[in-house]
Amino acid sequence: MTNDHLVRGYLEKARARLKTLPVLLAEGDHSDVIRESQEIVELLLKALLRHAGVEPPKWHDVGECLQAHALRIPSLAPADLVRLVAVSSRLGGERSIAFYGDETGGTDFGELYSEEDAREAIADAGWVLDVVARACSGGGTGS
Repeated sequence: MTNDHLVRGYLEKARARLKTLPVLLAEGDHSDVIRESQEIVELLLKALLRHAGVEPPKWHDVGECLQAHALRIPSLAPADLVRLVAVSSRLGGERSIAFYGDETGGTDFGELYSEEDAREAIADAGWVLDVVARACSGGGTGS
């Protein structure tokens, strides 16, 4: 399978998964909105790296890797790169807590994240999808 096929597949998976977030939000499942948003962002940034001809690393927060290879994606605006790295870092840092809870403090899932946190994660995931889809249809080295 070529990088182009993988990139398209990652974008399709991200679009489909993004549609599930309002359902989780409506259920008040804010921690799962955070976790799913992180996974969507991770998938999209790995698609962008593949589009640039870079094999994505096997870890979850790939923002620094994206930053290191940004010159390979001329269609990506510098301001967008900064925000992509910030979103990846923020959601990547919440990944485990959103899934497992605060195991040290015993905080209930319902106390971990607010509706506002969940809405911000959804907005960020949607924005990342838009930026990555544009960047992958624009310049870049592709493969």
